[in-house]
Amino acid sequence: MPYALFCNEARLSKAYPTEADVWKLARQSGLVVDAVSDEEKPAPRPVLDNDYEIRPCRPDPQEDPARNQAEAERDVQLDLSLNS
Repeated sequence: MPYALFCNEARLSKAYPTEADVWKLARQSGLVVDAVSDEEKPAPRPVLDNDYEIRPCRPDPQEDPARNQAEAERDVQLDLSLNS
């Protein structure tokens, strides 16, 4: 099942094939804040800002999560080449 970024009940992003894809998008968008760690877990974990959350979702009928992911990766590569 695809995943997307939500705030409360509103879906804010396109659907992506994996949860990791949405985390990557959230990091690039500046939505991941300082990591917190639990006393039981030795490594810190990322946390989304405000009321954002990543949840499974159904893509819109005309939406292709794999294409969304490919477009996001292409946009990142384009930004990197423009900034260098």
